[in-house]
Amino acid sequence: MDMHTVVVGTSGTTAEDVIAVARHGARVELSTAAVDALAASRLIVDALAAKPEPVYGVSTGFGALASRHISTELRAQLQRNIVRSHAAGMGPRVEREVVRALMFLRLKTVASGHTGVRPEVAQTMADVLNAGITPVVHEYGSLGCSGDLAPLSHCALTLMGEGEAEGPDGTVGPAGELLAAHGITPVELREKEGLALLNGTDGMLGMLVMALADLRNLYTSADITAALSLEALLGTDRVLAPELHAIRPHPGQGASADNMLRVLAGSGLTGRHAEVTGDAPRVQDAYSVRCAPQVNGAGRDTLDYAAVVAGRELASSIDNPVVLRGGTSRSSEAGNGGGRVESNGNFHGAPVAYVLDFLAIVAADLGSICERRTDRLLDKNRSHGLPPFLADDAGVDSGLMIAQYTQAALVSEMKRLAVPASADSIPSSAMQEDHVSMGWSAARKLRTAVDNLARIVAVELYAATRAVEIRAAEGLVPAAASQAAVAALRAAGAQGPGPDRFLAPDLAAADTFVREGLLVAAVEPVTGPLA
Repeated sequence: MDMHTVVVGTSGTTAEDVIAVARHGARVELSTAAVDALAASRLIVDALAAKPEPVYGVSTGFGALASRHISTELRAQLQRNIVRSHAAGMGPRVEREVVRALMFLRLKTVASGHTGVRPEVAQTMADVLNAGITPVVHEYGSLGCSGDLAPLSHCALTLMGEGEAEGPDGTVGPAGELLAAHGITPVELREKEGLALLNGTDGMLGMLVMALADLRNLYTSADITAALSLEALLGTDRVLAPELHAIRPHPGQGASADNMLRVLAGSGLTGRHAEVTGDAPRVQDAYSVRCAPQVNGAGRDTLDYAAVVAGRELASSIDNPVVLRGGTSRSSEAGNGGGRVESNGNFHGAPVAYVLDFLAIVAADLGSICERRTDRLLDKNRSHGLPPFLADDAGVDSGLMIAQYTQAALVSEMKRLAVPASADSIPSSAMQEDHVSMGWSAARKLRTAVDNLARIVAVELYAATRAVEIRAAEGLVPAAASQAAVAALRAAGAQGPGPDRFLAPDLAAADTFVREGLLVAAVEPVTGPLA
């Protein structure tokens, strides 16, 4: 477990802190300002709870049942009941890192002082994270409106000492026993607290933050594989000239072109088509080669937009109702420092859902263009002198024929995953919640898409490095960055050209090499930092 500590204050958090907690086990602490804000907002809720007038979330039912005024003696039961009844997820378990991000981001909103939760509840949330206890959360149960209700309910259930959770050793057992083993006292929820623990976009936001981190690595990796494929196909690097991209100044396009140009610096292969093959000079390379900066760059710009949305959401306090301090309102005033509780629609996941779907679209297109270059490397009629399927003895050996089949199957699935989830809506809660975002579903399919994209980029890398080595064996000298990529990939366990062998282990090694950022790390000592 990472001993780095993330301090949660009142003004949101950062993507880096989300990843530190979710993936690296960073400890979590509440700032003094957060504890003070929690206590202040609780005073407002307590004052409202003592009034005879009904206040939504404090002294009423929820959703379509909000019209019922709940008497004082039933309010603790109401908060327990909402957690128990909403913990209704089904399907496979969600990944540990997703659940930790979900819990941390809910704590971020609770700590803002806009939810009315007591400081001791927030501290218990931090204690559960720090103990490495992970609630069992299921794949299905969120419509992405009123927040990720079922996933967050399973987390809140753990705070109550109920349901199932995974301990730091990976063993799943009763949550109450895990809390006891770590000296954590289960919480007894009071007015508004159950609702406040459930009502947020935290699951979809956590998955967005992690997808962005993974995609930034994959886009840089895809710039490198595009450059390797261009080199192996004896293409021209003149299309990467900065002045060409300056006259269409999309930032991502310029960054991708610059990355490719730096990878190809000093190459003895680029532009050598006529000399090597004896064919007529090639006027233009195919779109999948020539337009790589435009496609990769458009995806980069999409990542930047999604990061802006994520940043806004990370700075937000998502709950319904929310506690506001000071001022007047048509809603309920506490009479305690002018604070009030207001109903709102900030829990709707549309802003996050849209960018999750947008990212699935650009990831699918990046996978598609990678596969087209791979196919070109393997086709003797379009590879400009490379052996069929990059085989050692074509006919006896099949080379990388079926590696491309696997890549094509992944691309096909990516296209299905690119169908937007956020274009759908299905009414719930007796038509009270009659328009939902489906943001959780968008996030879940994006995780699959990102996973597939790493494999697709890995197959192109495997094919392109083999092709570059074949060219080098013919006496041509690849770029220094290309040589570094080849050497590092071979050291990582993915073998080079030769007779047919069991290919899955090589592809798995290439996959790990790409997704762990080792491809980028291998070339940057030669190229300098890449975008």
